[in-house]
Amino acid sequence: MRPSIVHMTISLSAVHVFTDDPDASLAFYRDALGLELRNEVANDGFRWLTLSTAEQPEVEIVLSQPHAGRSQEDGDALAAMLAKGELPGLLFRASDLDAAFEKVQASGNAEILQEPTDQFWGVRDAAFRDPAGNMVRISQA
Repeated sequence: MRPSIVHMTISLSAVHVFTDDPDASLAFYRDALGLELRNEVANDGFRWLTLSTAEQPEVEIVLSQPHAGRSQEDGDALAAMLAKGELPGLLFRASDLDAAFEKVQASGNAEILQEPTDQFWGVRDAAFRDPAGNMVRISQA
């Protein structure tokens, strides 16, 4: 006798992004990229913020500090990787890449790594570093 098959769904709910300056990162993700602040929590001298897009309110970006909830040693290791720009970045998709690029560039709080470019793998995208040094890429939808 075969066991009954249970239908299960799974979906992405949150992605963590480290920041050494929550206010600068909030300004970038909210003001330059247009994400909406959903929650802000302070705990033990640290804070984390959750943001999401209007189009995908169920998927949150959690901005948190490297030392929050970690040992000094682990926090130091994450902070060092963040400072070197070695942590995984974020990939966004925009309906108008050029407009998104112009908005980020005008914000003045992102390092431009690549202007909108047609890539050989068929995507048109741009790349930045957020105020904490995380790589952020935006592709044309």
